[in-house]
Amino acid sequence: MGFFDKLFGKKEKESLDQGLQKTKEGFLSKLSKAIAGKSTVDATVLDELEEALIGADVGVDTTLQIIERIEERVKKDKYINTTELNHLLKDEIQNVLKVGDETEKHFEILNNKKPFVILVVGVNGVGKTTTIGKLAHNYKKAGYSVLLGAADTFRAAAVDQLTIWSERVGVPIVKQAMGSDPSAVAFDTVKSAVAKNIDVVIIDTAGRLHNKAHLMEELSKIKRVIQKVIPDAPHEVMLVLDGSTGQNALEQAKQFTAATDVSAITVTKLDGTAKGGVVLAIANQFKIPVKFIGVGEKIDDLLVFDKKEFVDSLFSLQHQ
Repeated sequence: MGFFDKLFGKKEKESLDQGLQKTKEGFLSKLSKAIAGKSTVDATVLDELEEALIGADVGVDTTLQIIERIEERVKKDKYINTTELNHLLKDEIQNVLKVGDETEKHFEILNNKKPFVILVVGVNGVGKTTTIGKLAHNYKKAGYSVLLGAADTFRAAAVDQLTIWSERVGVPIVKQAMGSDPSAVAFDTVKSAVAKNIDVVIIDTAGRLHNKAHLMEELSKIKRVIQKVIPDAPHEVMLVLDGSTGQNALEQAKQFTAATDVSAITVTKLDGTAKGGVVLAIANQFKIPVKFIGVGEKIDDLLVFDKKEFVDSLFSLQHQ
């Protein structure tokens, strides 16, 4: 049992329901329209279901996979009514989200590594620094010691923002002057973490994507210097994506997964968008576990991604 298992209770469920409100309002109204007055699932229902999924930014490829599976089931069972369609759809969406089940099962992300080093990547503006702050808060709340590394040295605001978060959460930070070598900051951070027996290290990196070769080179250099101190680090490379950008988030994921070995994804800003279905598209296309989702501004609004709770919440308006 990992500490993240304890971080999804009634309060978190309420935050999730509220955070997905815009997505499910759009999705469920289209779904209701698709099945209104229908007693069986026919071609018209499937067409409108397809439109509802694409409208929630589930993505064309993922939507077609879901529709094809439902069509197969309809053919096999001959008669499926619209009530059964809801259960079937929920099952298929959960199947899409069954990514990395073995590695994410209990979120045992410390895995006897100390310090456990997380390298955080993502373009500017996606909520990367805020995610780091909230993640640090979650770890501290669970009883772990945390050290932050401000290796996004190309933007003074990034270092300042991370410093504010370190003070707010009450965890130390390693930083240097703007324009310093990011890998030097990363090196100092992990060296300090080892010396102080820190449990978790979270390192911010520059959020630029205009030159993929340069990005790849910079991230590779950061990894190399970290490994001089901890040979098997970083233990996780977390990509932060802005869920409100919909399909643009997929393009960013494509660029970053090509530039570095992304092992986990956090999707932010789901509370302000009707495009929450992009979580399905991301999980399905990249086969990388979505570990956290951001559903609000509050410090506790970074939630562990629980696929069952996510799908239940997506359909919950029908029971209100």
